[in-house]
Amino acid sequence: MLRSLPKLSLLFSSARNPRYLTSAQRFTSQGRRPTSRVKIGAATTLSILSKSTSTISSAIASETAAEDQVQQIKLLTSTDDKYGGVTVELNHPMDSSEFIQVLRASVSHWRQLGKKGVWIKLPIRLAGLVEALVKEGFWYHHAEPNYLMLVYWIPDSPSTIPANATHRVGVGSFVMNEKQEVLVVQENSGLFQGTGIWKFPTGVVDQGEDICVAAVREVKEETGVESEFVEVLAFRQSHNSFFEKSDLFFVCMLRPLSFNIQRQRFEILDAQWMPFEEYAAQPFVQKSELLKYINDTCLAKMGGQYSGFCPISTSSNFSDQKNYLYLNAGTLKSSYSS
Repeated sequence: MLRSLPKLSLLFSSARNPRYLTSAQRFTSQGRRPTSRVKIGAATTLSILSKSTSTISSAIASETAAEDQVQQIKLLTSTDDKYGGVTVELNHPMDSSEFIQVLRASVSHWRQLGKKGVWIKLPIRLAGLVEALVKEGFWYHHAEPNYLMLVYWIPDSPSTIPANATHRVGVGSFVMNEKQEVLVVQENSGLFQGTGIWKFPTGVVDQGEDICVAAVREVKEETGVESEFVEVLAFRQSHNSFFEKSDLFFVCMLRPLSFNIQRQRFEILDAQWMPFEEYAAQPFVQKSELLKYINDTCLAKMGGQYSGFCPISTSSNFSDQKNYLYLNAGTLKSSYSS
């Protein structure tokens, strides 16, 4: 359609340009229909055939409308997920009013495509767009040190967007030497600060960290003792423990590889090797049903009457990385041989 536009130079006339006027007169003298003149601006007139006026004007109008539509519809760059949703990672600053227009056009587009959940990852430097997103119906999903994640559910049906992480994972390390002494610490802060209570080294598993690795790391950080992981003896689940989240706590047995204690002064008030009986006799421990069960488990393990769960490196269909399956390896081997 646009390829014919250069031919229009024959149809334009100007009072100050007799060459174009002559061309136009010659064009109409060949038996064509009379022309109509439309004045454009103060100095230029448009002299074209009546029938051509409608055709060309319609073509130009259609082309202009199409171009305007392309310019007006801007969509957010997104990637599809495996659950019928899309994820958007915003990177460039944008005026809030302009962003709302782009956001609405994008949501409309995703709705037409049958998409469901919308995840928008907002870097902390673009936090000014939070208000616009919330006004459009988005809600907070989770936050990390360098970004916020907001979500939106498109269909007129109950949302199936999964909740944010529901559990925190902690470890407690039972480390005993050949003298039947257990490694214990007194904390310099937190719940047990100033109580004089001796306890196992404990800590929180970091993101992307295995339980067996976290247990060894926490012992090293708090006491300076090197150790190797043996097995998970037991685990406990509790709720509403940390910002209303649930908590998984794994009691792990470790074998010491060094014995010299160098406590972490910031978190640990004191650390020592203590006879297990002395540790278990503490009034606080005696009053705790949970700790008594843990102590009984440790004693049974010491006596060779209990087997926990060892980490077995394995692969999974859900990840390319190796992960650990914790199981009672001894019992499993016995079942194979029988």
